[in-house]
Amino acid sequence: MVTMSKSKVAVIKCDTYDYDQVYAAVEAGLNLLGGMANYVTEGEKILIKPNVLIGSNPEKCVCTHPSVFRAVGTILKNMRVTVSYGDSSGFGKSEANMKRAGLKQVADELDIVLADFNKGTVVSHKEALLNKRFIVANGVLESDGLISLPKLKTHGLTRFTGAVKNQFGCIPGLNKGQFHVKLANPFDFATMLVDLNTLLRPRLYIMDGIMAMEGNGPRTGRPKKLGVLLFSSDPVALDSVACRIINLNPEYVPTSKLGEKAGLGTYHPDNIEVIGEDIEPLIDKSFEVVRKPVIPVSSGWLRTFIRNQLCPKPTIDESICTNCGKCVKYCPVKPKAVNWHRGDKIRPPTYKYEQCIRCYCCQELCPEGAIFLRESLPGRIFNR
Repeated sequence: MVTMSKSKVAVIKCDTYDYDQVYAAVEAGLNLLGGMANYVTEGEKILIKPNVLIGSNPEKCVCTHPSVFRAVGTILKNMRVTVSYGDSSGFGKSEANMKRAGLKQVADELDIVLADFNKGTVVSHKEALLNKRFIVANGVLESDGLISLPKLKTHGLTRFTGAVKNQFGCIPGLNKGQFHVKLANPFDFATMLVDLNTLLRPRLYIMDGIMAMEGNGPRTGRPKKLGVLLFSSDPVALDSVACRIINLNPEYVPTSKLGEKAGLGTYHPDNIEVIGEDIEPLIDKSFEVVRKPVIPVSSGWLRTFIRNQLCPKPTIDESICTNCGKCVKYCPVKPKAVNWHRGDKIRPPTYKYEQCIRCYCCQELCPEGAIFLRESLPGRIFNR
C-alpha cells in the first residue's frame, strides 16, 4: 500500500508589521518548509506576485503589506536570483498602484524591477478543466517561476480570496472582466482560477494574515488582526487552513473541491500537515465572513430568475456614494447592469438586476465602499 504524503502548511505567529519581526517570521516559516533553496536556484528569474487589487494605503489591508514583500524580496536577493514583481490591478497604471501600496518604494530600494503586467501573450492550456486559453502578462511569462504573496480577505463572489485567487492578477488589464461575463456561474469562474494556477504553477505561496480583511471585502471591508503568516507550495491546502482560522468551512470556497479535482492540491484537513503553530488557539469565530455555500447559477431565463431571487444583490448606499462612476465603468456586461438609467448623473447610479450577472466587480472596485451585498428573503431561507 502506497502512503500519500500530506501537503505541508507552515503557520507562524506575527503580531506586527515591524520589519525585523516580519523578516524573522518569514525566515522561520521558510525554514519549516526546508528553506527558500527548495524553491529557487541561483541565477533564475523569479517574479514576486503580491495582491494589489488597487493601490491603497497599507493600513487599509487591501494589499500585501510592504514589510512582507520586503522580507521575501530580501531573501530572494540573497539567493542571487534576478527578482521582479508585479500585479494587474482592477484599474489604473501598475506603477502608480504599486507606489500607493508602498511596494514600489521597497522594490526600488532592493533593486527589484517592475515586470510588464500591461501587455500579455496568448497561452494554451490543454490540461485545463475548462479554460484552455489564457492571455498571461508578459512579465509572468518572462520569469522562470513565481512566488505568490496573497492577502487574507473576504470576497463577495468566492467567500474568500487567498492563494488560488491571487493569480487572477496575472491576466493583464480589462481581460479579467471578460471572464466575469463569460463565466457568470461562480463555479465556472472558480474552475478558471484553478486552471490558471495549474498553468502557472507558482512555486511557493506566502499569505499575509497579520492584518486580514473581514466584512465587505476584498477592498472596503474592515481590517482584522489575525497575527499569522502562512506558507505552502499547495495553494488549496493553504487556503483551507486560512479558512479554518477564520472559522469558514473550506468547502464553501468553490476553488477547494475544484482545486483538488484538478490535482492542484487538497483541502481536506486529514491530508494537510500543519507545522509551526497549533491553529486551534488562532481560530477567530468572530471574523465576519459569509458562512454559506455559494449558489451555482448562471445563464438562461430560468437560471437568471433563480439567480435574481437567491443571489445577493449589489446595493448602493446613497449616503456614501460620490457618483464617481467607477461601478458603471467596470460593470462588464452590455448593456450595463449598473448605470445612470434615469439619465440623472447628480444622483447615484441604479441597477437593472435582470441584467446583473452577480460578478460583484462593482462592489469589489468601489473606491468609497458604498456598494454592499444584500441578501433577499428567499436567499436567506434557501441558504439556511
